[in-house]
Amino acid sequence: MGMTMTQKILAHAAGLEKVEAGQLIEAKLDLVLGNDITSPVAIKEMEKMKVDGVFDRDKIALVPDHFVPNKDIKSAEHCKCVREFAKRNEITNYFEVGEMGIEHALLPEKGLTVAGDVIIGADSHTCTYGALGAFSTGVGSTDMAAGMATGMAWFKVPSAIKFNLTGKPSKWVSGKDVILHIIGMIGVDGALYKSMEFVGDGIANLSMDDRFTIANMAIEAGGKNGIFPVDALAEQYMKEHSNRAYTIYEADEDAVYDAEYTIDLSALRPTVAFPHLPENTHTIDEIHKMEEIPIDQVVIGSCTNGRLDDLRIAAEILKGRHVKKGMRCIVIPATQAIYMQAMEEGLLKIFVEAGAVVSTPTCGPCLGGYMGILAEGERCVSTTNRNFVGRMGHVNSEIYLASPAVAAASAVTGKISCPCELA
Repeated sequence: MGMTMTQKILAHAAGLEKVEAGQLIEAKLDLVLGNDITSPVAIKEMEKMKVDGVFDRDKIALVPDHFVPNKDIKSAEHCKCVREFAKRNEITNYFEVGEMGIEHALLPEKGLTVAGDVIIGADSHTCTYGALGAFSTGVGSTDMAAGMATGMAWFKVPSAIKFNLTGKPSKWVSGKDVILHIIGMIGVDGALYKSMEFVGDGIANLSMDDRFTIANMAIEAGGKNGIFPVDALAEQYMKEHSNRAYTIYEADEDAVYDAEYTIDLSALRPTVAFPHLPENTHTIDEIHKMEEIPIDQVVIGSCTNGRLDDLRIAAEILKGRHVKKGMRCIVIPATQAIYMQAMEEGLLKIFVEAGAVVSTPTCGPCLGGYMGILAEGERCVSTTNRNFVGRMGHVNSEIYLASPAVAAASAVTGKISCPCELA
């Protein structure tokens, strides 16, 4: 019986020749991640352990990104706690305001995540780095504390589901539509504690930004992690961003999967997740048959869709057009480097001229933090990853998850729309 990609990575990290689904292992960590919300809890837990510093100051990343620049006194205190811990322990990869970004866009950009790594982060969307062929997963703050102290973590080896992607997406269909389609198909618990392994010739037609988006939302299907094979595009990305050595693992031909699905990317349509679960999906064709759904706000950004491809798509749609009167449109580049590139390409000018506002990199509105909180009865089309009750504000507000293309078109029309509808 062979092993999946994820199982091979975990076996190597545990110093074992072979592992099986359900097996408990202790594995070496290549990176431990925390942000301004989760790190203070981990730091306090670590203090209780009475350990002498961290296991490796180069293998910890601390990224204040949820409430920064600080929105209030409490968030300022959280960031102060992280800042002082980083200074005290001489943490190499601490990213202050001005050099930071949304953690799951920043770390690959900085070359801190590469193929074959085992990464834990006290944030559920740590699964993003599977786009580069790494095993990465979210953990609680207590596990983060143990990881910072020891460089080790316990895992139950996950079983896997194989998603065979074929074909080429049509215009206006992106990685966000792919993962929303999958979540709509299998449900928010369809991959519970399983590895979602994406394979197939269709992957060649997905950009790295598409792959990051798909891996990012594996957790929305209940997945332990999402992972892609390492091809020439992934290797090119790692060589451009990192000077670290990486290891490519491939699934055995006789690897065991709990289920297998084949998805023809050419057949997919722009897809929107209606309130209040990511699995409540409808294609744009289905939406056209419904009554119009007027909206109050659009958010384009987050660790899911705040990358350069996302901003370029949104700008292509907004150029020469204007956000509908009475609408708010908030654009949030995911990192300072993305912000700078978007500025150099003239994308920010397009957004401002279209009547949108551009924010510094932050998670902000995604978790109902700031920079776009919803009032009672308001609706938002958002490129973020969750649309639970009260996720972005009032419990009686509504969030519709969509791609940057659908979000930008909706900002123009004031209702959920596809770019193909624009004159």
